[in-house]
Amino acid sequence: MSRKLILFFGVLLRMSKVRTRFAPAPTGIMHIGNIRTALLNYIFTQQYQGACILRIEDTDEKRNIDPQADQLIQHLTWMQLSFQEGPHVGGPYAPYFQSQRQPIYEQYLKTLQEKNLIYRCFASPEELETKRQRQLAMKQPPRYDRAYANLTPEQIQAYLDAKTPFVWRLRIDSNKLVSFADLARGTLTFDLKNFSDFPLTRQDGSFTFIFANCIDDIEMKISHVFRGEEHLSNTVHQIVLYQLLQAPLPIFWHTPILFNTNGKKLSKRDRGFSLEDLKNQGFLPEAINNYLMLIGNSFAHEIMSLEEITKNYNFNNLSTAGQAKYDIEKLLWVNHKWISKYNAKKLLELCLPFLEQAYPQTIKNISTEKLQYLLSKIQTDLHTLAEIVPALKFYFKYEQIHATLLASILPETQVVLFLEQVKQDIQQAVSEADFVQKCKQNKPALIASKEYWGALRFILTGSQIGLAIHDIVEGLGLEVARTRILNV
Repeated sequence: MSRKLILFFGVLLRMSKVRTRFAPAPTGIMHIGNIRTALLNYIFTQQYQGACILRIEDTDEKRNIDPQADQLIQHLTWMQLSFQEGPHVGGPYAPYFQSQRQPIYEQYLKTLQEKNLIYRCFASPEELETKRQRQLAMKQPPRYDRAYANLTPEQIQAYLDAKTPFVWRLRIDSNKLVSFADLARGTLTFDLKNFSDFPLTRQDGSFTFIFANCIDDIEMKISHVFRGEEHLSNTVHQIVLYQLLQAPLPIFWHTPILFNTNGKKLSKRDRGFSLEDLKNQGFLPEAINNYLMLIGNSFAHEIMSLEEITKNYNFNNLSTAGQAKYDIEKLLWVNHKWISKYNAKKLLELCLPFLEQAYPQTIKNISTEKLQYLLSKIQTDLHTLAEIVPALKFYFKYEQIHATLLASILPETQVVLFLEQVKQDIQQAVSEADFVQKCKQNKPALIASKEYWGALRFILTGSQIGLAIHDIVEGLGLEVARTRILNV
């Protein structure tokens, strides 16, 4: 089937029910790749007025660190992604935790067993690893060798009597080809001779991702499966299951894997990998959503709300590339643009938690109006909300400047002259504006303007760069500015 035909059937789906799912495992941090997958499922479903399902794939009990998926759901809520069905909203195909769906999997496993499509494999992990290493050493693809595929009933019973752990494996017909529709690439066909019998269960009796994931998609009538390129081989295995169970195939899309700017697969060592880290650094959910949808796409206007993204994202022109570049610098730019859009009230609401954490005592003594004024002066310089802390440090956490430090800014012979003049100006000033005006009028001719204003800014804030002098003085107030200057 060509891409055009697949897309044609996609259009027909507007008249039926589109059902997608985001199915994370609560086994680690929510990373940016997870969010991109969730976002694509969400947007596609919104375009087709369908249902997007949240399903928690928690069958690997040993690795679960968020058993109730509370943190996972909080992250998705923060990202403004809503689901029509899931553990927190219910739905007709509950439960939505895989750990609570064991009886369903057991019934499907029994069906496959009755049809002699599966068999017990008693190989230990050590035995499998030894064979794998041997195959690799011989430059052969590492595949299961079906060592336990044809045991006699007596041999099976002997293993069972000895209480030897086993897994159930699905028999693959290596003489067949399987095909399925991919939204980006059209029809994909694979020769099963390149795939080996795969496990449906673990030795502890729990079910594998490949099996449980497929059964849930069948049971929940999922029409489209969007997931990363790395799942392509899993899809082939699941197509075999779909066909053996005579279930209709969904349309797939294997999205590009995110790589960093050095061309390596994105990992936890890369800045911006963890959603929690991005949140703590002051990135906005609007900006993250916005940037993730820019990856590999071109839009007339790059800064878009989630509603605008949903309206403008084109699923009819998807890239066939296996990877996409994740550029934290571009994300910073998008975040900067979003920060610049907010009014003073909204920006203060977003920045306040960062200020309260950094300056818990002094923040209590500042008015909302003063905070909004200070924020308005630095808003266009912020790339993340966390940058508000060092940007306003001069107001909340000032360390008195010693005159000797000015020698690194001004010619040493001019330090005394400079201090005498600015101290005279601040003593005579009757307002913030009056002080700034006196400075402009009385600046000693011997001192260059850049050095003069840099030295004055250093006295007031502890840094030579930053806000304009009139904004600093206005923000501090005349009395605070006077104290800081006279104490040098």
